[in-house]
Amino acid sequence: MGMANREISVNIPGDLDPVYSNRIQIAYKEDEFTFLFLHEIPGMNQARGKAIVSISPRHAKNLVEVLAKSVADYEQKFGKITTPEAAPHQESNVTIRGYS
Repeated sequence: MGMANREISVNIPGDLDPVYSNRIQIAYKEDEFTFLFLHEIPGMNQARGKAIVSISPRHAKNLVEVLAKSVADYEQKFGKITTPEAAPHQESNVTIRGYS
């Protein structure tokens, strides 16, 4: 059994609250990717930071693969996810920047 298929026991603390995020900022440097999960408040032109998660480049690549598979599985079960075309002045809800 490969490491990817290995099951582990996960201990979730009782005081760990779920987080909802509708915007993300991604920064990276040679040895890590950092994700800042935000909740953008509609009509207020502001967002609140909800969580910061840093992972290695290898885990980032694995995350991309697992997320792509999960989205494909989701679409097979529930139908294609449609995304509206952004207007020329409309920005994405993902901001990406590198740093060193």
